[in-house]
Amino acid sequence: MAATPQNTESSAVTGSAKRSRSLPSRVVPPIELPASVEELARKAAALLGWHGVALPETTMLGRKVCVVARLRTDVHAERIAMGVGPVADRATVDTWTWPELAATAPAPAAEIIGVLAVARHWRTAMASAVPFARYGEAAMVLPSPAVLTEDYVGNCLPRARAYGLAVVTADPNAMIDLDLEGRDERILLAEDPVSRFVNELVYDQLLRATEVPADVE
Repeated sequence: MAATPQNTESSAVTGSAKRSRSLPSRVVPPIELPASVEELARKAAALLGWHGVALPETTMLGRKVCVVARLRTDVHAERIAMGVGPVADRATVDTWTWPELAATAPAPAAEIIGVLAVARHWRTAMASAVPFARYGEAAMVLPSPAVLTEDYVGNCLPRARAYGLAVVTADPNAMIDLDLEGRDERILLAEDPVSRFVNELVYDQLLRATEVPADVE
């Protein structure tokens, strides 16, 4: 019986494909933060000149951020006298901005100096920081390798400038540096239900913090 001719070219290509698929691919290790979020937030706040308590990372408005704030001790004393501590019910806080209730609503007891978003990638940090940049100072804290890319230069920096975000970098030894200054001349939103609710959450965090806020003139 005659042997059936084989397609040697096809077999060679198939064999080559199998061998190429079996080769291990080069794995690029993910960029990691060189220190804890809280440590980097404290160092970034000091670098930016934000004098207050760097609170632990928490989730606000669905974003993970570290807030730097001070307690307004006079307002806090008034609220203690009124029996009105931090209010975590958003529906209740929303009513405080109604014209008919604004005059009797408790005053904001926290002074928010700035909001920090510490992340391994600029897109994550920017998504967290931008909602707060509409009300005041906000900054991103990134590992230094994350800013040494064309994506950062071409896409992050223009957006950060537009939103008025500062960018702080941390090298592998957790030494920090300012890569982009924040912009002060941007238009900020006035107090609204969102900012009042955030202030109540920060007020609660300040009271729970072990560190006593310093009164910086």
